[in-house]
Amino acid sequence: MYTVVIVEDDPIITELNRRYAEKDGRFTVTRTFSAPRQALDWLTRHPTDLVILDFYMPQMNGLELLRSIRAAGVASDVIMITAANDAATVEALTRLGIVDYLVKPFAYERFCRALEEFCRRRAAMRAGSLDQSALDSLMHAAPPAPLPKGMQAQTQERVLACLRADPARRHTCEAIAEASGLSVVTVRRYMSYLAQQGMVAGDMDYGTGGRPCLVYRLIK
Repeated sequence: MYTVVIVEDDPIITELNRRYAEKDGRFTVTRTFSAPRQALDWLTRHPTDLVILDFYMPQMNGLELLRSIRAAGVASDVIMITAANDAATVEALTRLGIVDYLVKPFAYERFCRALEEFCRRRAAMRAGSLDQSALDSLMHAAPPAPLPKGMQAQTQERVLACLRADPARRHTCEAIAEASGLSVVTVRRYMSYLAQQGMVAGDMDYGTGGRPCLVYRLIK
């Protein structure tokens, strides 16, 4: 499981980002900070996988904090969340190695894409060695393909959130429907699409004692 630290001076946004992150079962928020200097002190002593960082804060802004983090040798990946989108700021943050940049206000599915990209990069790095194709994919990520007509990104994320909450489990469409509040017919459509995209795998379960049923698991 990946550890996350949130640095944000607005408690409402802090809680929203916490909920967004922890909907994905691969992440756990270990600490939140409203004061950048306290965050810097903690991060230098506690290895952390991912920092979700606001730009506009008292004491020092996100760029100043990120510079201090890097100067202290902290290698945590950083997702910057801010209303600052001028070219000079974006360039400075990019040079300091942020993995994504979300401009407020952003949609939940865009936040999920940032987490997915982080996981994709971490998984690639764990491979040990990368061929040219893998490097090209890592360095030049393609934008997500548009969903088929009649399907919505928000609904897809609700389905995926149920799978991520327990990634080792094999899920039936009925169980996902109950957990997500969607109809079984809707869930079946999205699971079929996700299987086509290689995001989930479907298997027949013959151990039910009755009629075999199709179960799905998340492909990491």
